[in-house]
This record gives sequence, C-alpha cells and structure tokens, in this order.
Amino acid sequence: MPLPDTDARRRRLLLGMAALPLGCATHPTASGDGAALEVADGVFLLPGVRGEIGPDTRGRIGNAGFIVGPTGVIAVDSGVSHRHGVQRLAAIRQVTRQPVRALVLTHARQEFLFGATAFQAAGVPVVMHRDAARLMASRCEGCLKTLVSLLGADELAGTRVPRPDIEILGPDTADRLPDIGRPVRLLMAAPDHPGVSPGHLAVLDERTGTLFAGALLDAGAIPDVQDADLAGWHAALADLRRRSLQHVVPGHGPTSSPALIDRVARYLTQLAARTAALLAAGMPLSEVADAADLPDFATDDHYDTTHRRNASIVFLRQERALMLGTGTRTSPN
Repeated sequence: MPLPDTDARRRRLLLGMAALPLGCATHPTASGDGAALEVADGVFLLPGVRGEIGPDTRGRIGNAGFIVGPTGVIAVDSGVSHRHGVQRLAAIRQVTRQPVRALVLTHARQEFLFGATAFQAAGVPVVMHRDAARLMASRCEGCLKTLVSLLGADELAGTRVPRPDIEILGPDTADRLPDIGRPVRLLMAAPDHPGVSPGHLAVLDERTGTLFAGALLDAGAIPDVQDADLAGWHAALADLRRRSLQHVVPGHGPTSSPALIDRVARYLTQLAARTAALLAAGMPLSEVADAADLPDFATDDHYDTTHRRNASIVFLRQERALMLGTGTRTSPN
C-alpha cells in the first residue's frame, strides 16, 4: 500500500536519522517517547533511554522495535507500562498502516513486557515462549508492585501482567509467528541450555540480517545474569556468530554491529574470572560487590547496580559448585 504524503515525509525523516553510523543512534530524551529509527530497510528501532528505572526515566529504558512486511508488521517488545505500550503502538502507526500481526515478547523482564496489554487491546496477539510466560506469571505481579512504588500509580495506570495469546514451545513451533510477507525467524536456546533467561527469544529479520537480541545483548549497558546459565549464554552467542548478521538491536543501548557479540562474551568471561579469583582468595560475599571491579566496563550503564548484583550471583554459584564438587573455581557458572 503506497504511503500517503504525510507518511512519506515521515519516512524520509526516519531514513535520514537512520543514516547515523551504527552505534551512534541518538537516545531520546528521558520522556522515553522516542520516534522510530529505521536501522535497515523496513526494520525500525523504538529506543529506550539511558539510566535506571526511576522517575527520571519513567522506567522506559528498554528498546523495542518492529519489522514491516508487505502484508503486516511484527512488533518486538512493548515497554514498561500500558501507557508506554499505547505510545509505542502509535509510533508504529506513524510509520505504516500495515496491520500489526503479532507482538513478540522476547523475555520476562519488566521494561519489555508491561506494554503488551495495549497491543492486545488493539487486537494484536502476543507471542511468548512458554517458559518465559511461566517466569513472568510467577514473578511479575511483584515487579508491577515495585514499579508502582518507583514510578507512581498514575504512570502505571491500566498496567497489568499480560498473558500471551500464542505460546512457543520449542524450535518446532517457531513457525507459529504470523506471516507478514518477509522471512522473520524466532531464535531460541536449546532446551538443555536455558541461556540468558528461560524461554528467551530473539527475532531475526532474514532479509536485512537484523537481529532483535532481547536480553542476549546490551550495548553500553551491563547485561543481567540473574536468570542466566552462563554456559548456555556463551553457546547462544556462538550460534549468533555463525549467522550472517548485519545489524543488532540490543535490549538496551544503541543499534550496533555484530561486534557487540564479542563484547558481551568478554564481559561474561571477565565477570566469571574475577569472581572465581575472589573466591579463591577467600573473599567473603559481603565484600564481593565492591571488589569485583571490571575497568573495561566501568562506564557502562547499570555498572553500579546490575554489575554489583551480577558479581554476587556468580560468586554464590561458584561457591555452591565448589562445595558440591560440581565445578571448579574457574567455572563460568
């Protein structure tokens, strides 16, 4: 369907913004209402803002995006609140009048999923892996209460924990993604390697080699290991290296090149090595967060929060493995 003049002007503006070099896409203001940035032909980023979840960012720190095909749109992730989801759906409408055939929630983390009910209210089915949906159901009522306390009841008005309409059970059910007239593939970890998070999905636009990485990759921000199996995460990154990727839309931070895969792998490796060294030195858990400095990543977003928590989590796992005799002091987990 040809775009009307207003949409065509909008599209030219977006194409102009997309001319920014990879890794240099501008962040929106703290309002988090950023317009779509076209990162490849027909593939758009809805950027989150830098910072932590709080009143200054309105919790809008997670990226989202969408892929426009000849017969429809696949949206990826939805924002931190019902209101945010409404705005992200409106941002899609500013780019295309094609129907949104589905919203994929890549994983169960608050800044990516609570906008889903706005899409469902507009008739858009929500797609999620069964394991991620179970994690969301077990955890996210508590997350929502915390968000209300941080951001206020008005910001979270109308927000509730979504329930997916289509559950992905494994690679054999990945074809349940609605057809939009261009090849879009769901990527997921092997069943015996949960990877970054149970039921995590990534979305690959095969025409442009653009990957919506979800929790697998963060750019300029510390990745979160809370739900991760580090060996599985490394395996998932190795799988990404074998693919013909051209652009990466990370869960947080600007659009990047595939070189981001190696940077995230390096963080995970350094984290595990640093905590293993602290364990070997007899460091008590109470001092691990302060001692687990990683200078290569000290300027990344969430370094003072997520990295400190990551260090404690990995240290405890290594200590447990050592006590049970199921791992070594240098084990990545």
